[in-house]
Amino acid sequence: MNIIIVGCGNVGATLAEQLSQENHYVTMIENERVEAAEQLAASYDVMAVMGTGASTTVLKEAGVENADLVIAVTGHDELNLLACVVAKNAGAKDTIARVSNPEYSKEIATIKKTLGLSMVINPQSITAKEMSGLLKYPSAKNFDSFVRSRVDIVSFALKEKNPLIERSLRELSDILKGDILIPIVERDDQVIIPDGNFELYEGDIVSVMGSTENMVEFVDKMKMPRVAARDAMILGGGRTTYYLGKVLIQLGVKVKVIEKDRDRANLLSELLPKATVIEGDATDKNLLLEEGIADMDAIVATTKYDEENLMLSFYAKKVSNAKVITKIHRTSYDEVIDDLDLDSVVYPRQLTAEVILKYVRAKNNSADTKIETLYRLNDNQAEALEFEINEGSPLAGKVISEIDLKPGVIIGTVNHKGLPELAKGHTKIEQGDTIVIITTRTGITDIKDAIR
Repeated sequence: MNIIIVGCGNVGATLAEQLSQENHYVTMIENERVEAAEQLAASYDVMAVMGTGASTTVLKEAGVENADLVIAVTGHDELNLLACVVAKNAGAKDTIARVSNPEYSKEIATIKKTLGLSMVINPQSITAKEMSGLLKYPSAKNFDSFVRSRVDIVSFALKEKNPLIERSLRELSDILKGDILIPIVERDDQVIIPDGNFELYEGDIVSVMGSTENMVEFVDKMKMPRVAARDAMILGGGRTTYYLGKVLIQLGVKVKVIEKDRDRANLLSELLPKATVIEGDATDKNLLLEEGIADMDAIVATTKYDEENLMLSFYAKKVSNAKVITKIHRTSYDEVIDDLDLDSVVYPRQLTAEVILKYVRAKNNSADTKIETLYRLNDNQAEALEFEINEGSPLAGKVISEIDLKPGVIIGTVNHKGLPELAKGHTKIEQGDTIVIITTRTGITDIKDAIR
């Protein structure tokens, strides 16, 4: 596909990198971060055009007449919307706009329809959803859900005395007697799709998959903490805080926000009247102690600065037993961060890229399969994809044991008439079902790519 990306910030740069790696022809338009755009063009197979993405002249220079997709992801909502309108009028087939302002959140459907947008993306809302999901499983490093939140895939680090250690997966299926699957194990930076003979060791990061009910039962058997957060402290008052606070309050969680900017703190007080908003510096440990950080069930570090978020997370772990979630904007040090003793780390740019990548791959699907969900796992070394099986799919009517999957691909679950079940050899896939595949073969765009 010919894709134009307007904006070379965190999200735009991540998209350019990943889309170019999936062999799309990518052109970046950037007006302010000229050096960043030039570095991207030098590092990846992308083209850079300098100028504003809302200019017809600049868009034409970027090849908008032949563009299959224009993605506007600058930090300015109005510029993104205008760029999409101009691009559509200049010949672009589809457009995606990043819109983050809470004032627009209730009007998204109208904006999308009126302006003819293919998608509206909100990184802060997506990040907040990920954070709230992580609070379901306090021991989890990562959390994703499929089949309209009926199936969860949760990653845990195996620590000393965990009952899974030094047991094969075949043994575990007999011991646990629960309908759960371990589709991925990460060991020493290597991602493995294990078979029944695979033995788990201390330090492994295991991804466990099952229905929400079975995952809860599994967590209980492992004697891992599973206490829903009664209260949460959010450090930093940006837009992510608004969306997260809104979700947590709806779930009955008592929310306390600490934000040092007076105007922002006052605005959050108006937007989140049921939250307690404190005007103060989140890096002031005396303030944090006074506001009860030591007694919190959940603490989320979501300031503008990665270094602050890391420091605050370490302090929170030191003085409390809370579930700590750390927001990191940059991914350049992700390998170092992964080695740190943190509970859960959330990368907004990666989450946003996943949603857009799903859309791009869905455009390349054949008519008989459609990507419903896409998640990047284990630092992008593996993927979990949910496909709808339509008439004509090579999997429709087949039993799993009959399907010749490529190496590095397994079928995790089959959702039949709203009832998800873990895939077994005798499981039959019918037209209208959705299936979740787990694979280390990244870049799959069609279910046909997963079979020999």
